[in-house]
Amino acid sequence: MTRLDEKLARIRAGQYTRQDFIIADAKDGDMGSGITVAGRRAKADGMGAWKTRHDYLAQIKSVIAQDIVDIMLVSVSNLESLHDEKVFADSAIKPAIRANDATDIWGGVRGASYKRYASQPFRTAVLSRVMHGTAHPTPGQPVTGTDLGLYSMTFNNDLDRDMESLNAFAAFRREAASLDFKYFLEVFNPNAPSDLDKKDIPAFVNDCLLRSLSGVSKADRPQFLKIPFNGPAAMEELAAFDSALVVGVLGGGAGTTRDTFELLYQAEKYGARLALFGRKINFADSPLAIVRCMRAVADGAMKPAEAVRAYHGALQTEGIVPTRSLDDDLEVTEAVLKGL
Repeated sequence: MTRLDEKLARIRAGQYTRQDFIIADAKDGDMGSGITVAGRRAKADGMGAWKTRHDYLAQIKSVIAQDIVDIMLVSVSNLESLHDEKVFADSAIKPAIRANDATDIWGGVRGASYKRYASQPFRTAVLSRVMHGTAHPTPGQPVTGTDLGLYSMTFNNDLDRDMESLNAFAAFRREAASLDFKYFLEVFNPNAPSDLDKKDIPAFVNDCLLRSLSGVSKADRPQFLKIPFNGPAAMEELAAFDSALVVGVLGGGAGTTRDTFELLYQAEKYGARLALFGRKINFADSPLAIVRCMRAVADGAMKPAEAVRAYHGALQTEGIVPTRSLDDDLEVTEAVLKGL
């Protein structure tokens, strides 16, 4: 069993402690962008040019070697490269792939306007190849890749578009069931809502998520959920509704370091049992240091402000000049974390 399996078992059994809080690194950004996925090099290393796929894979491998996160989420192509190098051999970290790439995640493409349009379903990954390396697996064939993936949906209060998303989700579930492929479900906030007041979005997302799962049998339900943090009330409402559902929070934008730790702290406090952060780790001055501090906040060993100071101490030890001053990095900048 991976560390993820062990933690989920304790959470579902009602034995959760803060040490069971699950931390995932979302290194699947190449599914929504291109050249820019890994960020820029330091100017001293090439005048601020974009990092390469090799750099991105090196970042992934360093986080896996650190052995703190519980899940490493990547694209199928990068999972293949990591498996070729046997990076996950003897690792307690669970590899997962982004199993679909709906149009609302394509916003990282330079010059594109995709995010202005209501999300439409799309899927690149071939699940049988992800699992077994072949499009035609035989029964009982061992898993050579991974049996876990992220499936995402976005509801926009647009009947036609939302129906398309639900039909695509149903097709995915059927294929996943035929292969015994497991998944976790991500529901984003509306990206191009139709006739929806901003104040109604938290309740709208909660209701759409739960409604979409009400007709799904236990065998076909997601391992856990991943949603935006829409404030304490919305998180608490969703987490309290059904104890069988394990609720996680997504990271959103990079923000300040305080934003990273505050989001994790508040999400856990109000019922989340998992944090899946992408840019908040990927674009940190020291991804490994920020992961260490995230674990300390999740465990209750540090409060958010204390963790920011510890993080800056780690940067100093590593000889890294921080992007923001300590005072600036102690600021909470995301409105939802300030209760606005």
